[in-house]
Amino acid sequence: MAKEMRKIAIYGKGGIGKSTTTQNTVAGLVEYGKKVMIVGCDPKADSTRLMLGGLAQKSVLDTMREEGEDVELDDVLKPGYGGVMCVESGGPEPGVGCAGRGIITAINLLESLGAYEEQHDLDYAFYDVLGDVVCGGFAMPMREGKAKEIYIVVSGEMMAMYAANNISKGIVKFAESGGIRLGGLICNSRAVDREQDLISNFAKELGTQMIYFVPRDNMVQKAEIHRQTVIEFAPDAAQAEHYRNLSKAIDGNKMQVIPKPMPIERLEELLMDYGLFD
Repeated sequence: MAKEMRKIAIYGKGGIGKSTTTQNTVAGLVEYGKKVMIVGCDPKADSTRLMLGGLAQKSVLDTMREEGEDVELDDVLKPGYGGVMCVESGGPEPGVGCAGRGIITAINLLESLGAYEEQHDLDYAFYDVLGDVVCGGFAMPMREGKAKEIYIVVSGEMMAMYAANNISKGIVKFAESGGIRLGGLICNSRAVDREQDLISNFAKELGTQMIYFVPRDNMVQKAEIHRQTVIEFAPDAAQAEHYRNLSKAIDGNKMQVIPKPMPIERLEELLMDYGLFD
């Protein structure tokens, strides 16, 4: 009997560190033997950069523009660090079309080419999704049940929490039709006062958990300059251990919920309680 692949989407405010968090988490998973695919759902096509040593991954949309419909799986699927399979959906030409359409096109193409089939024996497929869910294309992994498990990268900053609350509303909207659930919040620390306690309480109000608190560390930037994850660049560093712990927390996570988004007034009250509006 074939094992069941876990399909995970990582959401969060633009610039919160989704791609960095996703790639470092995946590095932790492959380190102890998991087989993983990353599908980059950002028009910048940078969701797999650290997996590929900084090499520019040719996106699905760019490939289709150049080669038409006659696309082979090897044209868009590249092996990276630890055997991670890397795909970038890409986006439209600047100023033309909706970037979210690239996600829909890319996932449909991957399915038609058999990227998820048993021969790849995948444990995980990760979708690294741009920003908020205001665009239907970016909500596509939720809407059509392509991802069953959602994690939201957040910090103790107001706009990051506001976006996380909005994303939770998207999960509620598609929970029944798509079967999706929220697995938890990943706090990518910005060193805000009382941040760990704030996000832990924010998670409880949403009916979920803060699955891990990733402290702020300059080692992340050093590794990125060398086009590597922290686990590859500095495997003995404290930050590498944090990413390993995050990957283990996700691997062992059994808490899957339909969240309870907060009214904006309650969110502002929570922020005031922690002095963020002082």
